[in-house]
Amino acid sequence: MSDPVTDKLRDDIGRARGTDYFLMKEQLTAEEARILREVREFGEREILPIANSYWERGEFPFELVPRIAALNIVGDHNMRLPGCRPMTAVGAGLVMMELSRIDSSVATFFAVHLGLAMQSINLLGSEAQRERYLPQMARFEKVGAFALTEPDHGSDSVALEATAKREGDEWVINGRKRWPGNAVWCDYIIVYARDVADKQVKAFVVEKNNPGYKATKIGGKVSLRMVQNADIILTDCRVSEDARLQKCNSFKDCARVLMGTRNTVAWASLGNAVSAYDIALTYAQRRTQFGRPIAKSQMVQSMLVSMLGDVTAMQLYCIRLGRLIDDGKLEETMAALAKYYCSVKARDVCRMARDVLGGNGITLDFHVIRHMCDMESLVTYEGTAEIQSLIVGRDITGQSAFV
Repeated sequence: MSDPVTDKLRDDIGRARGTDYFLMKEQLTAEEARILREVREFGEREILPIANSYWERGEFPFELVPRIAALNIVGDHNMRLPGCRPMTAVGAGLVMMELSRIDSSVATFFAVHLGLAMQSINLLGSEAQRERYLPQMARFEKVGAFALTEPDHGSDSVALEATAKREGDEWVINGRKRWPGNAVWCDYIIVYARDVADKQVKAFVVEKNNPGYKATKIGGKVSLRMVQNADIILTDCRVSEDARLQKCNSFKDCARVLMGTRNTVAWASLGNAVSAYDIALTYAQRRTQFGRPIAKSQMVQSMLVSMLGDVTAMQLYCIRLGRLIDDGKLEETMAALAKYYCSVKARDVCRMARDVLGGNGITLDFHVIRHMCDMESLVTYEGTAEIQSLIVGRDITGQSAFV
């Protein structure tokens, strides 16, 4: 039997009603506004109708990949490739925000491919390697993944144990990795391993058909369920010297890639928060209890205002962060603070939105529970909220609280 509240909410979901309280769109260039509109329309048309079913099944919607490629949203201020769309950092952030506003799993697929795999090659590879790998990845003819975290090394990934040993013109990689998204089905995966000779971290492009590479899907997740995370075993995995990213000579080089992705997580968190607030506001105006809309309740209004305040603050964070990147002024600690604040606040917004929806908040029909569960991953990956706070704390006090 049809429920008019649910039906009306479904009609309105994805429209981001009333979420630009400080008129932030006025801060965008014409091209940035165009990117926002194009990705928003794509997400509402192509992703939203299938998001819940794929999320519930824990499967990835592979049919979206060529459609995303056709959207031409691979672009970044750091990456100037033939056929790639020129974008400001704000424009690239808006892509991530809008994809995440619809579904964080699809956004994570995109972020891993572009922000981690492609940027590793872009920042750490030679010019020949950039020309070899990046154009085909920009067209999504090849999909990338990124392997840094290990079963025993997450927050302390600087202590990674995977090894790489030079043997003539080849490298032999051994070790385990855990959690890389896209890793079950990607074409290329960037593997970070420690050189046994100089003990420094190096990066390698490993192809999926390498006999020394084995990826097994991680099951039992209740967050980012579409993302095909993997446990990886590298057993005498041989790659040529040409597959070693020539500009990666220490963990500090890897950290350059991670700094950019923390900016991405801030935008992704904002997207989840915008969606959760939008749904909660719409629901409160539609849902009637005790003979009146619940939006007339002081408690519900207080919750909505709290959510809107956090959403607006995150918008200000992200816009300013993007402009700092475009001006070449971004520092690692700025990215860390943005990732910390936005991910924690977005999780709070999603939890509060779930409360506004009451019992309906736990059903996929209303989408909030999917965003709430997915935010648990965003708070954790690319450096947990706690690690980001220690990075910023060390900067402002001059004292390191790391072990």
